[in-house]
Amino acid sequence: MSGTIAASIERKLQARFSPAHLEVINQSHMHSVPANSETHFKVVVISDAFAGKGLVHRHRAINQTLADELAGGVHALSIEALTPEQWAARGGSVRPSPPCLGGSKTDR
Repeated sequence: MSGTIAASIERKLQARFSPAHLEVINQSHMHSVPANSETHFKVVVISDAFAGKGLVHRHRAINQTLADELAGGVHALSIEALTPEQWAARGGSVRPSPPCLGGSKTDR
């Protein structure tokens, strides 16, 4: 994580969800954007706040928390929102993101 948008994302997610584990991954370099962009992110939020909540509810809560960033330059947000038990059950690892197939980075 680096940059002002990434820092804002991290700060807001920490404040809202008190995560046991948090990763804010800038994936802009995987897309057709200028160097050092902050337009594409993956967030991994592991929190007890998600207990008993469905996937849609979890994603909505994160999207609402990051509404300003999504309205102001973040083009894409990939979300992994899990409870600590779910995180442990899958080995505490982040799933890889698929390669970008849009724009000038098309691999066909």
